[in-house]
Amino acid sequence: MTVQRPADPTPSAPDARPLQGAAWLPHGYRLAPHTHAEGQLVYAASGALATATERGTWVAPANRVTWTPPHFAHSHRFYGRTDARLVHVPLELCAHLVDHPSVFAVSPLLREALLALTDRPERRPGAHRRLLTVVVDELVDAAEHSLHLPEANDDRLRAATALLHEDPAQLTTLAELGRRVGAGERTLSRLFHTELGMSFHRWRTILRIHHALAFLTDGMSVTETSVACGWSNPSSFIDAFTEVVGQTPGRYQAGLRHHLS
Repeated sequence: MTVQRPADPTPSAPDARPLQGAAWLPHGYRLAPHTHAEGQLVYAASGALATATERGTWVAPANRVTWTPPHFAHSHRFYGRTDARLVHVPLELCAHLVDHPSVFAVSPLLREALLALTDRPERRPGAHRRLLTVVVDELVDAAEHSLHLPEANDDRLRAATALLHEDPAQLTTLAELGRRVGAGERTLSRLFHTELGMSFHRWRTILRIHHALAFLTDGMSVTETSVACGWSNPSSFIDAFTEVVGQTPGRYQAGLRHHLS
């Protein structure tokens, strides 16, 4: 396999073949919106990444892998110095996976298979294909941990979420947010549930966790991150982070240091 380093972050040609291989990418590196004729897996062996589509944003820390089906326009942004692994999935194997962008838990076997696919040259014909089928089998059985932040269609809701994106740490109540965008509190609450599938509180929590992952990956302390993302105290931040990500922020940072060592 030829390891390819991503070029300048400009849009690729529509339905281009996905990049395949490994590259160290600097904090904040972006790949602009593009599509692929095949599916694509992107794994941050260290660091973290966000994948954005018209349906919203998915964030993957180092214990998750992102999946983008064929023909889905998407972009990537990488947080921290990221050991990025990109694997293309042929169309005939894509049918075994979900038909929407998602993020999956990475088992020890899946991690080693992804690293082998992107690290080693193919020594025997068909070896990488056989290993790729193992990856797909693991993903079929893996838990879907989407860390998905959906985006709105309603203009009032889009205006409200835009305000939250600008300052995730703000303590604005739903009623105050409604007054700023010209919608009643009950109307805005209903829109969060009907359009985004979650409450205002839950959506803002996921947004804050997205930012927290970026801060932690870039080396900010747990206490500093909790303040920067709007939590009143580190304990409540640790509880929220653990519930969403599946591990404490301290353990997440320890894992990053382990992968970099």
